[in-house]
Amino acid sequence: MAKNKGKGGSGRRKGKNGQDDMGTARELLFKEDGQGYGYLNKTLGNGRFEVFCDDGVTRLGILRGKLRKKIWFVAGDVVLHGMRDFQAAKIDIFHKYTSNEVENLYEYEEVPRILYNMYKNDVHGHDQTGENDESDIEFSGDDVDAI
Repeated sequence: MAKNKGKGGSGRRKGKNGQDDMGTARELLFKEDGQGYGYLNKTLGNGRFEVFCDDGVTRLGILRGKLRKKIWFVAGDVVLHGMRDFQAAKIDIFHKYTSNEVENLYEYEEVPRILYNMYKNDVHGHDQTGENDESDIEFSGDDVDAI
């Protein structure tokens, strides 16, 4: 019987939670000319997203081919995108920020307040306060008897 000499499964190429070989956190990328920050509103499929850009315009964002099947993008993520010269309604997505990186960008005043508020209010549908919205609901005695 032959020995397995492969390099492992699909987990091999994923890396270790944004860490490089030295075990340090990755470098924070800032926008340059022709680039901007965006918030993913909706997933459209096939590597396409509806993106709310930092200039207040919603555009069609197309995921860069190198990132497909390597980094998981969902609605509610903050991304770095590049503008297209020849198509104003489309942008190219090429970097995803983690929650810590979004906090750092906001502290450096890179991310606009509206984009940061959208991210903080959504955060993939999780409640940040740890409280349920239903805890504020009060029932009177009549409502309980009806049930």
